[in-house]
Amino acid sequence: MLAEPAAQRTLLRLADLDAETRRVQHAAQTLPQHKSITSLMEARKGVGDELVASEIEVDDLTIAVRKAEDDLTPVKERLERNERRVADGSVGDSKVLRSLTEEVEHLKRRIGELEDAQLDLMGALEDATGHRDRIAAQKAEVETRLRDEVAARDEAVSRLRAESQDLHAARGPVAASVPADLLKLYERLLASTGIGAALLQAGRCGGCQLQLTLSDLDMFRKAPDNEVVRCTECERILVRTAESGL
Repeated sequence: MLAEPAAQRTLLRLADLDAETRRVQHAAQTLPQHKSITSLMEARKGVGDELVASEIEVDDLTIAVRKAEDDLTPVKERLERNERRVADGSVGDSKVLRSLTEEVEHLKRRIGELEDAQLDLMGALEDATGHRDRIAAQKAEVETRLRDEVAARDEAVSRLRAESQDLHAARGPVAASVPADLLKLYERLLASTGIGAALLQAGRCGGCQLQLTLSDLDMFRKAPDNEVVRCTECERILVRTAESGL
């Protein structure tokens, strides 16, 4: 393939733009926020699940405390009635009075048991409520950090997208100035290797970075300036300039 040296040198500018585009694309894909956002989303799910479980526990204990109070009320009312009957002398039968007195003692013991159970439930509810509040605070903190990371990622992606668009706009005129057959070869090599053309510098291929053999260099030295030469190792287009060491 033949192409004017100026057209071949234009490929180096095109290669630089394409390399910058790859760098920008890689930067967008490997932003540190991607990893931290994934980690924070997992953390949010974990703390969210824990918060739901904690809220269920608080609800269950609230119901249990309310039920304990409901269970205690009728027993206290019965004790009050019995104590009043014992105290006002309205029970004349000694057997009935003794039975009533025994029931009063039984009710007092029962009230003590119920109050102890109620206190245990209230303590458990207090602990569960504190735990729920701490988990809720953790969830809020994770969500704040997640929002900050998402905002930072979106800002970085927006900046890189704008940079990519600028590179694309700059590439158009450069590519248009390259002869069609040369550009087609360049684009094919770019798609397959990631680098379509490279500078031959000091006898080294700028694409694969290998030092060329003396015979290859001699072949390139003898080739006409308008001949498109390619690296014998990586097959990329090699652009010859005064830096090529020929």
